[in-house]
Formats: sequence, structure tokens, C-alpha cells
Amino acid sequence: MLLLHKVGQFLLVEKILWPVVQTQWYSACFADKNYICRMTRQQLVEQIHAKQSYLCVGLDTDPSKIPAHLLQEPDPVFAFNKAIIDATSDCCVSYKINTAFYEAQGLAGWQSMQKTVDYIPKNILSIADAKRGDIGNTSAQYARAFFEALPFDAITVAPYMGEDSVRPFLDYAGKWTIVLGLTSNEGAKDFEWKQLAASGGPKNTTAPPQYLYEQVMQTVSGWGNSGNLMFVVGATQAAAFTRVRELLPDHFLLVPGVGAQGGSLKEISEKAMNKEVGLLVNASRAILYASGDEDFAAAARAVACGYQQEMAEYLSKAAVQPVS
Repeated sequence: MLLLHKVGQFLLVEKILWPVVQTQWYSACFADKNYICRMTRQQLVEQIHAKQSYLCVGLDTDPSKIPAHLLQEPDPVFAFNKAIIDATSDCCVSYKINTAFYEAQGLAGWQSMQKTVDYIPKNILSIADAKRGDIGNTSAQYARAFFEALPFDAITVAPYMGEDSVRPFLDYAGKWTIVLGLTSNEGAKDFEWKQLAASGGPKNTTAPPQYLYEQVMQTVSGWGNSGNLMFVVGATQAAAFTRVRELLPDHFLLVPGVGAQGGSLKEISEKAMNKEVGLLVNASRAILYASGDEDFAAAARAVACGYQQEMAEYLSKAAVQPVS
């Protein structure tokens, strides 16, 4: 992780001045701001191949489910998260912090979240699962909160207020914006699966149906690129993955819903993997709460490494090549 600071025509990197013109990655990580940049697309793909894993571990830590022996710790949530990270970091390439579980605890929760994101190894993608999205000046403050005050690599956002609600996140070079595309919840049918009128009008019955989620994905994909924009597609929507890949052949997909929600890792991998893998498959409860006793970390590791081993098989079968 590098803290970048511009000094005239030089870039201050870990107390060493480098000429900007000699720093090839300057434009990707710095835009007249002081903030932390640590995970490009190429670096993410390299980690996937090095670990033979595209697992994202969800840190949706519920204080009521923390093992009793940790409740005497000064910060039980961080103590739990630290143990989970220590046990699983060699099996995964990302951690996703669902901010609601921390915000609900007030100031103490924000402090736990800060300590957790700071503890995540620097070669592992950190995601704030915050699902933010508001008018431009408000989104700009959300972006500052999660990209500067808290040094996350990525944040989930809701796109339905339009481009000006997403743009402030995309404007941070070296950071990822992960847009809700097609979700796993029951309410997805209320809007995401709404069928749109055929482009040829009501009488055009030969055109395949188009759904709102497809239009959203197509539109949003033009706001960024495959190096700063991902999409959330729920694991229980496996039947739609072929269509999603037709719309978004190159983008990474963040796929929650494997494990406790019943999504199939095999089906997702077969239908949604692209030439650079292009997947981050998230599991939360199945890993975090594999045991409620003092062996919780070992149990979590067993589940996480089980996913990693399965993923290694799918990577081998797909013969996905590392980026050059």
C-alpha cells in the first residue's frame, strides 16, 4: 500500500521523491488527491492466479453471533474479524465488509470497521459493501468517507439515481466502483426483472425481451471501464449469467449468495468466468459462523479453503491465462 503525495513535478512515495514522468503508474493512482491506491485489475488477476482462488470473504459480523470467549475483549468485533482474516487470508483474494453491521453499533462499530480495513493485508482487495448512491455532492462525501477517511479499495453503489450519483466514486483513480446489477433478494422482481417494451413497439413480438437490469448494466458500463467498474450479480440468479456475460464480457462480477443462500459455485464458474476469470464469489455466513465455539477460526478456514480448492479445479478446467 502506497501513500502518494505530489510535490511539484515529483511524487512522494514512502518518503522517496520520484519524477512524475518516470512513474508510469502515476496517472492510475493519483489525481491531485492524497489517498491510498493498492489494487489494480492486473494485480487482482495476479492474486487470483497466485492463490488459485476468486473467493471473497464477507465480514458481515453480527455481535450476537460472536463466540462467548471473545466478548471480554476490548473490541469483540475486531477480535473476531482479526481471527477470521488470519485464518483465511491465504485462501481468498478479497474481503467485503457489510457496513450496516458496523454502522448499527454507532461509534464503536465505526471504530471496529476502521481497525478491520486497516488490518486487511495490502495485497487483498477490500470492499465496503455500503450500497451508497445519492445526488452528486452527497455521493462525493460518501466517496471521501470510504476512499479517504477509510482506505477501502472498492465500494458497492446503487445506480438508480443515475450517472451523477455514481460519477463521484468513479472519479477516484485507482479505486473500484461496484454497481448493483441483478440481486438475489426476492424483491428483485419488483424492478430489476421488469420487462421493457420492445424497441419495435407493441407489435414487435419477434424481438427477445429486455429487462430493466439489462438496460441498467448496459448504460452503467459506459460510465467507466473494466478497470474501475464491477457489477453485483447474485449467485441465485445463475440462469441469467449467460446473458450478463453477453452484456459485460470483460467486467469483473461480484457474486454474493454462495453458501447460506444456496448459490452454486460450480454453475457460476461455468457460466460467468471470462478470459481473466472476472469473478469474485462471496461467502459470508457459511465461513464466519462455521462454528460458534473457540474453534471458530479453524472452522472458518476449513470452509474457506474448501471453496478455494473447488475454485482451483474450475480454474484448471477453464485454462484461464494470467495477464501479461
